[in-house]
Amino acid sequence: MVFASPIFLFAFLPLALALYFATPNRARNFTLLCLSLIFYTWGEHEWVVVMLASTAFNWLGAMGVERLGSDRRRQQWLLGGLVATNLGALAVFKYSAFALDNLNPLLTALGARQVQLAPLHLPLGISFFTFHAISYVVDVYRGESRALKNPLDTALYIALFPQLIAGPIIRYHYIEAQLRKRSPSLADLAYGVQRFVLGLAKKVLIANVVGRCADGVFQLAPEHLAFGVAWVGVLAYALQIYFDFSGYSDMAIGLGSMFGFRFPENFNHPYVSQSITEFWRRWHISLSSWFRDYLYIPLGGNRVSTARTYLNLITVFLLCGLWHGASFNFIIWGALHGAFLVLERTRYGRLLEAAPRALRHALTLIVVSVGWVFFREADLSSALTFLHALIGASGASRAGYPVLLYFTPAVQLAALLGCLFSTPLAATVQRHFESGKPGPLRVWLWRALSICVLLALFTLSSAYLASQSYNPFIYFRF
Repeated sequence: MVFASPIFLFAFLPLALALYFATPNRARNFTLLCLSLIFYTWGEHEWVVVMLASTAFNWLGAMGVERLGSDRRRQQWLLGGLVATNLGALAVFKYSAFALDNLNPLLTALGARQVQLAPLHLPLGISFFTFHAISYVVDVYRGESRALKNPLDTALYIALFPQLIAGPIIRYHYIEAQLRKRSPSLADLAYGVQRFVLGLAKKVLIANVVGRCADGVFQLAPEHLAFGVAWVGVLAYALQIYFDFSGYSDMAIGLGSMFGFRFPENFNHPYVSQSITEFWRRWHISLSSWFRDYLYIPLGGNRVSTARTYLNLITVFLLCGLWHGASFNFIIWGALHGAFLVLERTRYGRLLEAAPRALRHALTLIVVSVGWVFFREADLSSALTFLHALIGASGASRAGYPVLLYFTPAVQLAALLGCLFSTPLAATVQRHFESGKPGPLRVWLWRALSICVLLALFTLSSAYLASQSYNPFIYFRF
């Protein structure tokens, strides 16, 4: 069950809101926890025990860390064990098959017996709830937060359904006070509905439409992958992943607001960036800031030598790539971004700053687009083949699979809207209407227009979901 599905929109969410607001304030955390566990169990069935085991382990661990506050050495050993166990569990479920796929050929070459392992199910959202758990125990260790004595409150932090399977990653110290006490208002509910509908429209009306185009192009055989078609495919995928991911983040932020939570923003128009450094200040902000605060800074950040700073950046982004998936392609994707972050701290960065704005923007989009090829393709060979097509070296003819076969009128419209709303256009229009001397008529007209737009977007999104079976969930591997 995902947010952009009829069963969630018309059954689970209305019932969840009704139950939540019918519950007395003191019991709302328990109600929301039950709803979150039902939400997760609906899709993962018995694998919910993995998340529950993680919750119990980290609840006990955080209390132990807090109690050892006067014994720093033992506290550090306990924290190290907690973090290592969390990462070890993630590695077993997410990376064991990848490790064996690369280890067994080496064992065969050495004449040793291969290691066999039954395929393991990858629990949905395991990367997200593992990072939430690490945030929790580290924040308690740093003294930024107190350990939760009630295990149900810890479980709610880990399992809170709006952000459980697709983020944003919410650090414990950010949400600690909200877990203890919150008072959702009618304004919070209205804002939550608005934000949710906008996110739903981004996912369904833009990401899903351009996603069909991207899937069609990336499935083409190399001999049919012409230059123009390849570029249409990679740009369609760039729009798909942004509007899919940011759409889910908007829906999560909206759902949080409905239940009285304030979640941090996760995207800030990353495709307007003029450098890879700026891109990562705008893209998946909760993940990049998590790596900064829990890995980059503890490694020394930029307070160490230049060479060590560069090594820290590369290390962080190699691990960032690996976090996204168990594949060399994700590692290469992370290494590419890390390499450009390093380059932008060198003379290249100074030259880039002196270049015209349009050139900086174009170079950034090219690097990001090349990176998306590695992110989208399943293996290195396919990615390199696609890159050959992007530079016109595939030798494929445009006659068999012309651009317009994929870049249909519907895709063109969705892509145009995607390009427009990849910029701060909507926010600029909103500021324009809300600026100036306020008056009853102006306020009424703006609110009426907003309601009409939201109703239209929700109706169109619902109609699409009812009429189309194409509704991919691209975070299953996270």
